[in-house]
Amino acid sequence: MSDTHTFHIPVMGIGFTIDSPLKVSAYGIDSVISLVDDILMEKLREMYCNKYEIPYKKISEKVEDFRAKRITSYLNLINDLAEKKFEELKSATVEKGQEIRDFFEMLPDSSDIREEFKHMTDKYLNLNEISDWIKENLYRGSIDVNIMTKLDKDNYIKDEKLPVEYNDAHAALRGYANSDLESSLVLSAGMNPRLYSYIQKFDDFYPDENGYIKKKIALKVSDYRSALIQGKFLAKKGIWVSEYRIESGLNCGGHAFATDGYLMGPILDEFKNNRAELRKSVYTLLVRALTAKGRTIPSSMLPIKVTAQGGVGTAEEHRFLLEYYDIDSVGWGSPFLLVPEATTVDAETREKLARAREEDLYLSDISPLGVPFNSLRGNTKDLFKQQLIEKGRPGSSCPKKYLSSNTEFTEKSICTASRQYQHLKIKQLEEKNLAPDEYKKSFDKIVDKSCICVGLGTTALVNYGLDTRVEGKEISVCPGPNMAYFNHEVSLKEMVDHIYGRSSAFIQKNRPNMFVKELKLYLDYLKNKIEETRESVTEQQEKYLLKFASNLKEGISYYDRVFTSLRDKFQDTRATILKELEAGKKTLHALKAEIEKMSMGSLVE
Repeated sequence: MSDTHTFHIPVMGIGFTIDSPLKVSAYGIDSVISLVDDILMEKLREMYCNKYEIPYKKISEKVEDFRAKRITSYLNLINDLAEKKFEELKSATVEKGQEIRDFFEMLPDSSDIREEFKHMTDKYLNLNEISDWIKENLYRGSIDVNIMTKLDKDNYIKDEKLPVEYNDAHAALRGYANSDLESSLVLSAGMNPRLYSYIQKFDDFYPDENGYIKKKIALKVSDYRSALIQGKFLAKKGIWVSEYRIESGLNCGGHAFATDGYLMGPILDEFKNNRAELRKSVYTLLVRALTAKGRTIPSSMLPIKVTAQGGVGTAEEHRFLLEYYDIDSVGWGSPFLLVPEATTVDAETREKLARAREEDLYLSDISPLGVPFNSLRGNTKDLFKQQLIEKGRPGSSCPKKYLSSNTEFTEKSICTASRQYQHLKIKQLEEKNLAPDEYKKSFDKIVDKSCICVGLGTTALVNYGLDTRVEGKEISVCPGPNMAYFNHEVSLKEMVDHIYGRSSAFIQKNRPNMFVKELKLYLDYLKNKIEETRESVTEQQEKYLLKFASNLKEGISYYDRVFTSLRDKFQDTRATILKELEAGKKTLHALKAEIEKMSMGSLVE
């Protein structure tokens, strides 16, 4: 087993992991910063510069390429501060004695250096006596970054449209590429060909002769086919994908990119069985592209990592992913929202999360992107949104515009959560003279959209007592369904001990297995899709629903085989898991019968 951690902290929202590397990288833990909000990053850069007495020069919107420059400056600052904290940890073994112990004690039980540290401290009472060994064996966690590929709106100076490289995602990519970081760029939300092609302009993304890549690419994917398509597309540009980060379609936080009924277990199995072929076929294309570009060819085939995240909640599930599916690292997201030492969450929101139960966490339609979005009932951003609706002024003032993508009424894209869009859309709706019930249904759908690009970052401003006059104090939060089973604030060490099975004191005992939970979420999702089309189902919709049901059936059969054959894993819960799978079969059978009944009804009509 590795001497490094076998988990990572994925990106969460916009502000929840905005400075997580500064908190956890000294302990060898990888985490991910969102690059959506350069305004937030600039405010935090000013705060940290003042805190550490570092000269600060504001990068205003009047500066050319300000978005990219803000991102570069913020990432460089976080990198410098994290490195300084790490060096202090290495050089001050007496003063930092407990932090040194925490570093090694938090490593997996299988870690050789963890065991060696234990033996050495049993032998030597003073850490200074083993300071050279400590310095050699400490390592820093990676400061990774995330770009949602679809958040790539056009930008303007006055009414003049800027070139594509000034689009939001392009500028964020350039900001990262120009930074000092040696880490990974996590690309999520699907393929953006223009953005992917832009990557090849930066030398840091290319390998040297030894296979070293300063800035690696990690793709967040929901299935093998998507990974293969995107991996090959980038390889043809000379860009290697170093990591395929598999995320559950529904059992995750933030935006939920549901598959067509493909469950996580079978998807992981497909990656496991085809991993070598994926690596080989993509590498062949890479070498061809690098040769055509006249760039260096690595002396040996480059490695790939396959990681997974979404709904993991116990040490047993963590180990199962690592051992059964050969996963390199497991992403633990939502539970870390209850760890102040790791994430940035204001006290009120953290308390709401700790109290949240299954019924408080739901898949909403509030995202302006039109993608299902995991949300917490009663979050202050939605409460404020409702107040505006009741006042007859629905919609946000849209101070940041990061999710602007609609051109239905305007030449420049605007956000569907904005007051401007909702006013125009409601006016259009009124002209249709619909029946009251139909009007209300359409009206509610319009005003349901929430200003999450502001709400997901405000937690950092509130937490650090920074100016919120433009943003307001209201906060959006996007935990996954797994949040329901973690019920109080914990320390970083307590969370890590939970991940590695050294403690499990703060998780509810009625928590379902992660695979069973995802299955239930997909069954609910299918049920809702059936309800949406019940009145008039088209042939295309019918095919989609039947395919979805068929894929779920295959997934349940797969889990039946896996959990029936296991002998040394899930011994305490296997009977319950098999019982819940059987219940899932019956639910699916009934749903499929409904689809067929709808289809027959449409034929009769």
